[in-house]
Amino acid sequence: MILTVTLNAALDITYRVPALTPHASHRVTEVTERPGGKGLNVARVLAALGHDVTVTGFAGGDTGRTLRDHLAPEPRITDALAPVAGATRRTLAVVDAATGDTTQLNEPGPAVTPAEWTAFLGAYEELVHREGLAAVALCGSLPPGVPVGAYAQLIRAARAARVPVLLDTSGEPLRRGVAARPDIVKPNADELAELTGSHEPAQATRDARRRGAHAVVASLGADGLLAVTADGGWRARPPKRVRGNPTGAGDSAVAGLLSGLAERLPWPDRLARAVALSAATVVAPVAGEFDPSTYSDLLPRVAVTGQVTAA
Repeated sequence: MILTVTLNAALDITYRVPALTPHASHRVTEVTERPGGKGLNVARVLAALGHDVTVTGFAGGDTGRTLRDHLAPEPRITDALAPVAGATRRTLAVVDAATGDTTQLNEPGPAVTPAEWTAFLGAYEELVHREGLAAVALCGSLPPGVPVGAYAQLIRAARAARVPVLLDTSGEPLRRGVAARPDIVKPNADELAELTGSHEPAQATRDARRRGAHAVVASLGADGLLAVTADGGWRARPPKRVRGNPTGAGDSAVAGLLSGLAERLPWPDRLARAVALSAATVVAPVAGEFDPSTYSDLLPRVAVTGQVTAA
């Protein structure tokens, strides 16, 4: 079983319009509504890959109830979200059908009280000590009221329980989280540059690992992934560029890394899976889903180059 943590969960709403024009009225041709937030997107992809997943984080208000109603029928996903008094946020993605571009609007999330945070910590401690837990993913932004060092605290708890932990966040929560020595961090190029001050991906990835992470897997968008680990360094590239909605592509890459970790795959196989899933998500209509045929087509053709570190 894999545990995903989404402290700032969301109800994702996607609008498709024929063409997005500023300052104009638009007729929406299609609306989809899904549980969202990075960890919930990761969970749905993991479940589609055949892994049992427990999801936790916060949910509250009418939006939170709607989110949980959508989660209830999801196969292989167990809802362990903690209740809060504030309302779960909504995110709105507007997809321009003419260009394939997406405009994203993200609400800030509910204010979490100190008592709600303390209650969550107790529930999280129980979850990470469950028998059979293969990995933990800590994903996304922090809602108002949650301490900026929250992920560092959750990483230390997972490591104390001897459970591998992956961190996917940004800014100061990433900086503090890396210092707590997570097993994997998965920043994108901008997050990596902000963390290290370097805009050269290879150097920045090495610098991020020196800050405490056991492995750093940097997402380079359409150019694939760059990984620096204790076992070696690799570059994974998709065989072709795909066009579509990139929302959730990074979350699918996290799911690929986590599933590979749980299955004890070697790093090149984990990276190939992550790249193929990421690209297959770009061509899917909404975040948290991937196109199975695209994934099957791309997986054996992902180019992974690099070397194993000598023992």
